[in-house]
Amino acid sequence: MRSPSISRRDLIRGSVALAAYTLAARPLSAFGLSPAPGEELIPFLDPQPYDPKRPMLRWANLTQWMTPNEELYEVSHYPRPTIDPATRPGDWKVEFTGYLKHPTTLTLVDLQKRPHHSIVATLECGGNGSNPGFSGACGNIRWTGTRLGPLLRELGLNRRSREVVFYGSDEKVEKIRDKDYPQNFARSLPIEHALQDEVLLAWAMNGEPLGAAHGFPLRLVVPGWFGVAWVKWLKRVDLLDRRFMGKWMAREYVTLRGESKPESDWTNWRETSVCNLCCKSVTARAVRLPGGAIRFTGAAWSDGTPIRKVEIRVDDGPWRTAVLEKKPARGADRTFSWTFWHYDWTDPTPGDHSVVSRAEDGDGRVQPAADDPSMKQKATYWEANQQWVRRIRLP
Repeated sequence: MRSPSISRRDLIRGSVALAAYTLAARPLSAFGLSPAPGEELIPFLDPQPYDPKRPMLRWANLTQWMTPNEELYEVSHYPRPTIDPATRPGDWKVEFTGYLKHPTTLTLVDLQKRPHHSIVATLECGGNGSNPGFSGACGNIRWTGTRLGPLLRELGLNRRSREVVFYGSDEKVEKIRDKDYPQNFARSLPIEHALQDEVLLAWAMNGEPLGAAHGFPLRLVVPGWFGVAWVKWLKRVDLLDRRFMGKWMAREYVTLRGESKPESDWTNWRETSVCNLCCKSVTARAVRLPGGAIRFTGAAWSDGTPIRKVEIRVDDGPWRTAVLEKKPARGADRTFSWTFWHYDWTDPTPGDHSVVSRAEDGDGRVQPAADDPSMKQKATYWEANQQWVRRIRLP
């Protein structure tokens, strides 16, 4: 699809059409997220803390496969830049510099003249799940923009092009080696990843222009990676011939994890950059069905690797396999979106009970328990994909 620009009206029209199709093809009750007549919603005894002043996904209120824009979390590490909401696409410019044969500057209009692409991808903060009050920093969004890879190829990759650095408009003075230096927020991708089809320069989310908190008018979208890599208010794309080691790649968003050998007292502490999403699931709600069974429902996601299965454990019982729901079939690429699941506990008994889910993806990565060594020896709060135990009381 080609057009000189994409209007707000066109975006809204497309969003409404997609929502109408999704609801018609897969009603919410089919996902177990909207209680049908005769079903009783059972509240968890450990409700998710919620701050009404801070947008966050409330799992107990999850009612649709797509996350509304106003419910998507927002995290920024530098002061949000002041950008006039009336900024026109022709006024926003992005520099493409470094090891390119044809470095250039393009406006948002130039980018919107290129082929458009939409992808549904789960956006998650690197610290999501680090504590009960920060367990809803994720969402499933339909992103629209143009693919980065074809543009970089057209600009001419240099044989020395190894790393692609993305700079936002947000900035702050940082102290580096005891001196002050002005810095723009920046993250990088290896050139091989930046050229993959799913990486977008995006200007719309769920059929609407990006909001001020989410990178208006242009942001990077890196499906399968934590949100810190999705640079907002994008102003510059720079190609290097070596690794980029800015603050948010090399000093922050670095996971420190201990690796012990059982046969000795030796422990190695490994530092890794927060990049691709972990394998994860969440038990979102519980309902009593008309026949008396308790249906647990939730979501699972990974870094684009298909979710192989989700298992549920009630109290200290065995792990049971949940049913994975099919994703809506049309509208955009859904490889990187979350998967809904449900499990029916057919012989519930009165009293207090615990329920926990764990996901496994196609590469065999299994969501660990909170007391797993990989979690217990993690000294930083990023990449918190431990199982989340929920509790209910049945009269």
